[in-house]
Amino acid sequence: MNPKLKRTTLRFGGSALKYLAIIAIFFFLLFPVYWMLVTSLKTNAESYRAIPTFWPEAVNFDGYVSLIKDGKFLTYYKNNIIVSAMSAVFICFVSLFAGYALSRFHFKWNILLFATFSFTQMMPVISRLISLYTILRKINLTDTRIGLVLAISATQIPFAVSLMASFFDGIPRELEESASVDGCGRFRTLFSIIMPLVVPGLLAVGVYSFLQTWDDYLHAITLIRSADLWTLSQGLKLTYLGEVSDWQLINAASTLGAIPMVFVFFFFQKYMIKGLVSGAVKG
Repeated sequence: MNPKLKRTTLRFGGSALKYLAIIAIFFFLLFPVYWMLVTSLKTNAESYRAIPTFWPEAVNFDGYVSLIKDGKFLTYYKNNIIVSAMSAVFICFVSLFAGYALSRFHFKWNILLFATFSFTQMMPVISRLISLYTILRKINLTDTRIGLVLAISATQIPFAVSLMASFFDGIPRELEESASVDGCGRFRTLFSIIMPLVVPGLLAVGVYSFLQTWDDYLHAITLIRSADLWTLSQGLKLTYLGEVSDWQLINAASTLGAIPMVFVFFFFQKYMIKGLVSGAVKG
């Protein structure tokens, strides 16, 4: 066999195997999403069959219609958007200043702080819930959106601060020195010169915080008791899941609930990936 033809054949075979593997992984990851969407379009009788159907025999939108007419679901949806947006804004605000301080003001406790931030990420969330609940109850912030936002933010801020510090480390100090020579103060330099350069990092932190908060369940189920303050995951569990579940309704709610996550991820994924990679390199 001609060596050149052999190399071409091997190269083509390797590329084909690589793309087949990518397609298989892509199918494996997206199949649960497909199954959720398909089940939301089936009747409950079809969903409970022993032999499942991979496409509904008759497309049925009753689950979506029931959710739109049900005021509870829209309340849960609104609460989820408010809590997720508030958490993302608060985490971005704190991580902006804390990340800048850790990047620019080096002192002997820097390494210890970064080690502490890393350690907090290893601890399971449930191990902190009792302490968080006790603290928030003492200051009368249980069963409030503010208390839930603070609890969720406390979990995500360590990673967000480390991520922002890695972005600030990539900005040359000479820019700040030049601004200082021209008479700019520290805050003016930060907001007018440095901040526009770290917008991708700030967006990465905001997207990460929004996505993590949107899917939160443990904090909400621990801290929120009033039904009118339930978030989406909490409301779905306590309202629609029971001994005999309405799978069409549950999957329709899950599909509608995934829309903001998909929208945010696809429009801001490049900033999120860039930020996470940058943070991983620094760590």
